[in-house]
Amino acid sequence: MFKWIKDKFSKDNEKENSEDLIEENLEEISDENIDLENDHMEKISDEEKEKTVIQDFDTQLEKETTSDEEIEENSYGSKKDEIIEEEKPSLFKRLKSGLLKTRKEMGVKINTILGAYVKIDDDLLEDLEDILISADIGMNTTMKIIDNLRDTIINEKINDPSLIKDLLKAETKKIMITEKSSNLNISEKSVILVVGVNGVGKTTSIGKLCAKFRNEGKSVLIAAGDTFRAAAIEQLKEWGNRANVDVIAQSEGSDPAAVIFDAIKAAKSRNIDVLICDTAGRLHNKSNLMKELEKISKIIDREYPEATRETLLVLDATTGQNAMNQAKTFKEATDISGIILTKLDGTAKGGVVIALQSELDIPIKLIGVGEGIDDLQKFDVDSFVEAIFE
Repeated sequence: MFKWIKDKFSKDNEKENSEDLIEENLEEISDENIDLENDHMEKISDEEKEKTVIQDFDTQLEKETTSDEEIEENSYGSKKDEIIEEEKPSLFKRLKSGLLKTRKEMGVKINTILGAYVKIDDDLLEDLEDILISADIGMNTTMKIIDNLRDTIINEKINDPSLIKDLLKAETKKIMITEKSSNLNISEKSVILVVGVNGVGKTTSIGKLCAKFRNEGKSVLIAAGDTFRAAAIEQLKEWGNRANVDVIAQSEGSDPAAVIFDAIKAAKSRNIDVLICDTAGRLHNKSNLMKELEKISKIIDREYPEATRETLLVLDATTGQNAMNQAKTFKEATDISGIILTKLDGTAKGGVVIALQSELDIPIKLIGVGEGIDDLQKFDVDSFVEAIFE
């Protein structure tokens, strides 16, 4: 009996000890797990912290980007207006900028001369004459302006040099006024024939004209009448693609008159508003090429009599008085209705505009004062004179 009790007690102790051992082991395992978990959590915490910083940076960057985009796209406040105003200055500001070289040659020099005199005399008038001639206004036009200025000074008994500049501007405007309109003669159906020597900017001017008319909501078609110059047709097609305008063309070396004939038929069938006809650059002293121009002009008159007609002569302002000689010869060959004067921004010889307008009685209708698509501007006498004399 005693042995059974002893054995029982011994077994109970072993069981108890075993349970205690198991419990201790469980506690140790639990503690180890907790330590591992804590270590793991610390690692996770560090990783999460780094991840959170990156996420916060990305979020902030996204917010800033979104904020910038919102300001750019959705804000119509002063910032946006200021940006637009800086990128798109007024027509007059762009004109002034484009005529900077001519203004330095005329306006700035005139201011310097007038500041050196205390009274008006012949020496002052001679100095003014030299400045006008140096700006390529030409001898005839310069003498006309100075003679009229002298008469005004005598008649109105003016002796203050500070008044000369306004008088000079007024006399210049007077001789530039023409009865012929400086507006393009465009109606529901119009044809513009573009002529000029090589290298004056005919193709570029045609491209800018296309953009101008397309912006006005007009349908436009181009006739690639320059079949002689290499790559002329490809250049026109490139401008046509930019302005979303079709080009009627034949192979290189084809008869230009045939191209114009096909283009007129296409313009009629498609109900086109404006047909712009390019022509080969031709020297004004080559009689055979000038006769070809007459032939093209007759085809337009015969095949499209209902269309209003413009024949625009493109001249390069950088050639100065040579542009005057070109204009005189072209005027003899065909009826020039207006002039496009290009590259005014690249020359100090902008005074040739005054000579062209006053001596030839051909209105200048458009002037190029930069390379931008909007830099082919409508010519206005008042704005031009103010810009070069300022």
